[in-house]
Amino acid sequence: MARKNELVGLTYHIVTFGCQMNQHDSERVSGLLDDCGCVEVATLEEADIAVFMTCCVRENADTRLYGQASALVSMVAPPSGRRTLAIGGCIAQRDGARLRERIANVDVVFGTSALASLPELLVDARTRATGKQPLVDVIEVGREFSTELPSHRAQSFHAWVPIMTGCNNFCTYCIVPYVRGRERSRVMERVVEECQQLVNDGVREICLLGQNVNSYGRDLYGEPRFAELLRKVGETGIERIRFTSSNPKDLSDETIAAMAETPGVMPQLHLAVQSGSTRVLKAMNRSYTREEYLELVKRLRAAMPDIALSTDIIVGFPGETEEDFEDTLSLVREVGFSSAYTFIYSKREGTPAAKVDDPTSREVIQERFDRLASLVAERAHDANQLDLGATVEVLVEGPSKRDGSVLVGHSRKNQTVHFRAPEGVDAASLVGKVCDVHVDEARTWYLSGALVGEPR
Repeated sequence: MARKNELVGLTYHIVTFGCQMNQHDSERVSGLLDDCGCVEVATLEEADIAVFMTCCVRENADTRLYGQASALVSMVAPPSGRRTLAIGGCIAQRDGARLRERIANVDVVFGTSALASLPELLVDARTRATGKQPLVDVIEVGREFSTELPSHRAQSFHAWVPIMTGCNNFCTYCIVPYVRGRERSRVMERVVEECQQLVNDGVREICLLGQNVNSYGRDLYGEPRFAELLRKVGETGIERIRFTSSNPKDLSDETIAAMAETPGVMPQLHLAVQSGSTRVLKAMNRSYTREEYLELVKRLRAAMPDIALSTDIIVGFPGETEEDFEDTLSLVREVGFSSAYTFIYSKREGTPAAKVDDPTSREVIQERFDRLASLVAERAHDANQLDLGATVEVLVEGPSKRDGSVLVGHSRKNQTVHFRAPEGVDAASLVGKVCDVHVDEARTWYLSGALVGEPR
């Protein structure tokens, strides 16, 4: 695009809310702006172009967007004298031009399938008088799967690799199928080629992305082929493979076998259960029962005895009873999750569950949430005790924000691990390295210990 030269030298800052898919979309937006000659800066105050990549899964994401975006009005003018506000992601796809009703200063709105149009929209917005209606591109959810865009990765040693987008499951509480569209898979050969190039570029860890990776390939090949994809990605020589998200109803024995037999696949899986009650799961349209989920966990642990499981759980889904909630607590006790993202149900306009009235008081729901959070923390603490005194392999991500001499990374089981750089060694030189750490302390949410042997 010849007109992209009009953006050369402008500064930008991206604020990202939500899931890993949004994080990857932000990296691609950053890559597009870099390709236009823009310069990334550390704060919104410094930015000529402010970009918000949004999530609409829960109501608090809307609230944060409205507050932070509207606050730009009172900030000191940026270097160019004019700040342009662009809002992308799922809220942009959902609301389109209606965002102007809540955020008067928005200039550009671009949807989940419109990343590539952002530079043109920004050029047009900056050549118009301020205060006009925003330029909007949210047409046709799923019209393209634009992965062939430049990407500015946040970490040189880690990469997100989208293998599909969209979702066909239509869980009754979830807005994602309406803002991301139906499932669309990338051709397997293109995914593997991208992973091979990343390995050649020095990437050590890849996370395969999709709203439900277990159904990868069904739209292209007539049946899921995620197990085959895992094996082929493993053949690239990548050291670490992770993936998300994984719907229990589609996690096949073939995929479990591929996980166990592919050396690069990490012994960790995020397997969202949402509720431990079969009755609530049916109301959520999750398409599996409590018993089926527990049987799946047994098969996973038979194949990978040291696997660490994490999950998502919703508290207060419309109609949830105390008995239903006790079923959730007992499932958490039985599975022993290493971690869990717990949420109070958030009504999303346009979803079937939003039409259901629930007489349960907010106080009761909050009390249940607190009980669940306490149990999750207890089980996470227990899970980490299994590695006390052991040596774990850590991919170093950077220094601690509190202490620059303390390094932070993640183990193969995705535990956060802290350790000090050896005396005389620059901590920054270890970023991106794999280190063996002897665990001296196992806390609820992290491990800490000492480096043993040589980084590699």
